[in-house]
Amino acid sequence: MLMFIFAILASLGMGMGMGLGLGFLLLFNAPQKERLYGNHAPPSYPIIGCLNSFYQNRHRLLDWYTNHLAESPSQTIVVRRLGARRTVVTANPSNVEYILKTNFANFPKGKPFTEILGDLLGCGIFNVDGELWHAQRKLASHEFTTRSLRDFIVKTLNDEVHNRLIPLLETAAREGHVIDLQDVLRRLTFDTVCKVSLGHDPCCLDLSKPLPPLLTAFDTASEVIAARGAAPVFLVWKMKRMLNVGSEKHLKEAVKLVHESVGEIIATKRKEMKDGEIKGSDLLVRLLEAGQPERVVRDMVISMIMAGRDTTSAAMTWLFWLLCGHREEEEMIVKEVGEKGVFLNYEWLKEVRYLKACLCESMRLYPPVAWDSKHAMGGDVLPDGTRLGRGDRVTYFPYGMGRMEGLWGKDCLQFKPQRWLNDDGVVKCVNPYIFPVFQAGPRVCLGKEMAFIQMEYVVASLLKSFVISPVSHHNPRYVPLLTAHMAGGFKVMVHHRSPSAT
Repeated sequence: MLMFIFAILASLGMGMGMGLGLGFLLLFNAPQKERLYGNHAPPSYPIIGCLNSFYQNRHRLLDWYTNHLAESPSQTIVVRRLGARRTVVTANPSNVEYILKTNFANFPKGKPFTEILGDLLGCGIFNVDGELWHAQRKLASHEFTTRSLRDFIVKTLNDEVHNRLIPLLETAAREGHVIDLQDVLRRLTFDTVCKVSLGHDPCCLDLSKPLPPLLTAFDTASEVIAARGAAPVFLVWKMKRMLNVGSEKHLKEAVKLVHESVGEIIATKRKEMKDGEIKGSDLLVRLLEAGQPERVVRDMVISMIMAGRDTTSAAMTWLFWLLCGHREEEEMIVKEVGEKGVFLNYEWLKEVRYLKACLCESMRLYPPVAWDSKHAMGGDVLPDGTRLGRGDRVTYFPYGMGRMEGLWGKDCLQFKPQRWLNDDGVVKCVNPYIFPVFQAGPRVCLGKEMAFIQMEYVVASLLKSFVISPVSHHNPRYVPLLTAHMAGGFKVMVHHRSPSAT
């Protein structure tokens, strides 16, 4: 609270005795709403905008935004607050399509966004616009569609799940240990994405050993960068970075470790390729064979690790929690898995329709990325009539969209996988601008198929052999950092599933 008050006072120059009259104006003037377009934004005051309401609701921002969007006739609000650009937040599919596809060129990520992530991601594909993005997108698109990579992913999953995950869970079931399933899944996905992206095995699933420095460095960097994006006043983190103090000092150290570690892996891989000793089909080999500069390769693989590790583990964590409260749906997955046989491969995974429906429904309610922002290059008007100025921040909001009655019906807060299936049991093709969990348009997630392969393989393998029981029956808190996670982890007991159930 002290920092919040300081930011306001500093902005008004009150320490110099210049802002007394203006201070009374701010504190006692009636709140103002955006007058145009029927905006249902939070109360906004001159100068500070809605900073007071934003700060008061900082621990429930997702529901705060969702409530305001639900009250807005257009499912769009305009938010102004001290220290931030004018922001348009929307849950309107027409607006989302306009931003992500129709007028894509006018809505790059923009410097304010790339500056937040730049220390870690550099010029990686998820942190650049324009020609550099186009070049990396073209290269990555080709690599992600090859059958050899898909087969390598399934092979990697088979090794990781059967040689590490299943034995870990067997031990937990036999000895009655409480485990944090979220942590276990994060370790699993970090191992998998490092193998696929770098050809490097960090061996994270041995719970008796401390976490590898590379993983802890990624965790630190992710937390600090997420705090940058959520800061009520951006000037604070920029000053801390300039002075190299506090969280920004920790970020600098973490980024240095990540860059050095990945750089060493790249150097080793180059030498192996030069000596003709290279083995495997990881993405790093493919990028080096394409002749990309070392910094571009480094930033691309770091971006892919960031994108692939916590998104899939978060989606699986929330699905397992939901299934603990919906055992009938869990039994249907187990039955489907049993009917398809025991040999899990790519063709098998395409047939687990109910499992995919459950994953989609889980991500509708608890998307791995709660929101995503772009910045308008020039003035514009969204389909619902909301005007944009140059540099305005435009945020589409998957978390809120999954909770709009107008999009999903009055039962939108309920977990109902059936809503994703046609009468013949085939998974529906839902409009990606209603369900933009994997983005849409030119920037649609290249790893979407890879993510589903991983999630389906892991969930099917785990549910086939085990029953998960949560230690606590309280509803967990959804925390939207760079990727969303479950506050405090997901503590569970693991039990062997009765053979008759499969």
